[in-house]
Amino acid sequence: MASKTNPAAPVLSTRTLNRATLARQLLLRRTAMPAKGAVEHLVGLQAQNPKPPYYQLAARLDGFDPEELSGLMASREVVRIVTLRSTIHTHTADDALTLRPLVQAARDRELTTFRKQLAGVDLDRLARLSRELVEERPRTPKELRDELLKEWPDADPPALSVAARCKLPLVQVTPRGLWGRSGQVALTTVEKWVGRPSKPVPAPDATVLRYLAAFGPASVKDMQTWCGLTRLKDAFERLRPQLLVFQDENGVELVDLPDAPRPDEDTPGPPRFLPEYDNLLFSHADRTRVVPAEYRGRTWNNNQGYSTLLVDGFLAGIWRLDETKDAAVVTVEPFGTLTRTQRAEVTEEAERLLGMMTPAAAGHDVRFGVISA
Repeated sequence: MASKTNPAAPVLSTRTLNRATLARQLLLRRTAMPAKGAVEHLVGLQAQNPKPPYYQLAARLDGFDPEELSGLMASREVVRIVTLRSTIHTHTADDALTLRPLVQAARDRELTTFRKQLAGVDLDRLARLSRELVEERPRTPKELRDELLKEWPDADPPALSVAARCKLPLVQVTPRGLWGRSGQVALTTVEKWVGRPSKPVPAPDATVLRYLAAFGPASVKDMQTWCGLTRLKDAFERLRPQLLVFQDENGVELVDLPDAPRPDEDTPGPPRFLPEYDNLLFSHADRTRVVPAEYRGRTWNNNQGYSTLLVDGFLAGIWRLDETKDAAVVTVEPFGTLTRTQRAEVTEEAERLLGMMTPAAAGHDVRFGVISA
């Protein structure tokens, strides 16, 4: 599938792509979908930190209760595991058992960058030993690394940790990730944690369709950006007869599911508060469908991501939530000037967020700050 399409293919404007993506992401209007169904529909939630998955669902689900997702995690129906783009995601157990084998090729490719640090290390033996250790009992990364260093004392310690993570489908066990609780990272295999074997490596075709349902319309490069895999062109070609073909304003070919929502570009895009690392911002090669070119790079400070604000469907600022014994405060820092109506709508959405996520706080407040240029 070429990057440039037939000029006769219908052109989708940036705003149309924005509205289509927001509709798939449950961000145009909230849905009453159960939390587990949303995790499955979205093909996982970015979970580098424990709290963002809860805030991702708060922005998307009507009447969301954080305890619902926490209960799913406690019952092992959802898990925290390294999958897409070598980052931790919250997935349903079923997806963890299938998606991790699918992206294993990317994990193997990642491991080749540590060849020098792992000189002399038998990676198959490391995988067997690591599995024995973490399936005996969950181990912290330090505990696992210390045991591996006994076998390979001359190896680079961080590289040994990377090797174990790349070779094995390791999940972070609870209480890590539970709502309102804390716990250090402790690891075991997904098979041990959920009591079921992983699936054989699947063809990517079904995942292509799921990606389009959650992030489309999209190009081959978009999906490759989302999952970290390469060489997906053949899968797109196999599926072409059942897909619609479009192009963006730059002439890049996009494909989509025939029955997927593609709302009019004038469909209202309500304000939404997204946590750091929300997949909406990381799942396309061309992010201008959500991130205006002038705001590119403004959601990061070194390696730390900011929580982001959408206004009219596009990135429009950052925000933070501060909790003390006296109050929970949302501070909004817009990148530009909000109209009076937009400011009122943002305030209303912030108040809703506070009521949902910090109901026990003695008080709630919404403040607007200014980002220095």
